[in-house]
Order: sequence, then structure tokens, then C-alpha cells
Amino acid sequence: MHSKTIHEGLVVDSKAVSFVAMMSTLGNVLFLISYHLGPITHGVALDFSLVGVFIAGLYGGPLVGFITGLFAGIFPGIYFGPMGTGSWLGLIGLPIGKSLTGLTAGLLYKGFNMNQRNRQSVLTVPLVAASYVPEFFFTIFYFVSLLPFFIGGGGAGILVFVLPKAWAEIVVMSFLMAALVGNQGFNNFVNNFFTFRKELRGSGSTVVKH
Repeated sequence: MHSKTIHEGLVVDSKAVSFVAMMSTLGNVLFLISYHLGPITHGVALDFSLVGVFIAGLYGGPLVGFITGLFAGIFPGIYFGPMGTGSWLGLIGLPIGKSLTGLTAGLLYKGFNMNQRNRQSVLTVPLVAASYVPEFFFTIFYFVSLLPFFIGGGGAGILVFVLPKAWAEIVVMSFLMAALVGNQGFNNFVNNFFTFRKELRGSGSTVVKH
């Protein structure tokens, strides 16, 4: 049985809002844990906040992924911004980057009709990796152009630490998401947050799925 997603037509209600809040909170909590457990160098540490963003994008769609990314980027923005090397710009740049990943994950999942495909778990690995590409280029732009211009820091040198770390995190999260997508219990749990309306072909009736 394939997981059902928002892409079949979402009726947004309080459960969907709760889902965004839950995934945003999950992202921020995972960030705090990974940040304190995995410092690398000054201003660079592990960050697994995208787990909540990927879940939101794959199961909730582009808009839900985008919004979740903005909220999941709050703590990373604070720690890598005012508490790190990014000052006020980190409060803006980090949420934007994560929202791009959530948006892209939802668009790719929808564009490739993932919930209609076999071997869905296997295909999730490259899809999740590809979802990070826009944020990858935004990260380069952030450190090479935005930080030097607005703050006077950053530069290409720090990317030697940031980019390999980021792709290592994405690899781990890709396989984690593949495992979650292939878990029917997790699919059922997530789908409880949404109400779907699917038009039946050849009739004017509407089926409402909870």
C-alpha cells in the first residue's frame, strides 16, 4: 500500500496546522541535539533539522514543506546567526535555505508521482538528496556573497567545512526518510493529520478520506 499525501487535494484544517507545528518543533529539537553533540569548528556544527522538513515536504506537499522549513530554521538561524558568525543575517538566511529544501521535496515528490510508484523507499533516497540542491546553491551564495557584503564575514574558506558536512547529513537523512516512507505504521500516523478529497473519475461524487 502506498502512502497518501497532500498532493491528492488537501483540505487544510487544524490537524494540518498541527502537523506543521509538530514537524517544525521536531526540526528545531533535532537541531539542538545534533548541534550540541556534533560541533566541528567555530560556527559549524551538525544540523539534522531537515528531518522534520523532509517529512513535511514529502507527506504534506510543497507549501507545507516550505512553511515548515521557515519555522524549522528558527533555532539554526539563532545559533548560526547572532550566537554564531552570521549575526542578524543568519536569522533570515537559515530559514530561507531550509524552506527551499521543503518546497523542492514536495515539488519533486508530486512531480514524479512518487505515491504511485513501486520501490518507493528506494526512490526516496535520490529524491531527498536532489531536494537539497537549491539550498546547496543558496548556501554557497550566502557564504560567498551575502555574508561578506552585509556582515563582513563568511567567504569561500568556510565552505570547506560547511558543504561536506551538509552532504554527509543529507546522505544520512536520505536513508532515514527511505525507512520512514517504507514504514506503514509511520505512514498511517502522518496521514491522520490530513483530510483528503479525491474526485472520482467518471462521476461527480467526492470521496473524503481521513
